[in-house]
Amino acid sequence: MVDLSLHRSPVAAPLAAAPFAAAFRLVETWRRRARERAEMTKLDHRALRDLGLSESQVQFEANKPFWRD
Repeated sequence: MVDLSLHRSPVAAPLAAAPFAAAFRLVETWRRRARERAEMTKLDHRALRDLGLSESQVQFEANKPFWRD
């Protein structure tokens, strides 16, 4: 008879790491948003016009906290 108490489930490790992976993805999303919003403020009026954005729209977006979508 095999003692199963010494064997670990192959599912246990990924489940234990899942919260850390989710937190990592969230922080990466926040960093990307902050970076993109900062870069958007550096665009000139011609680039904004090409994108179909006004300066007030860019300022509104740039002033959002990084955690807001």
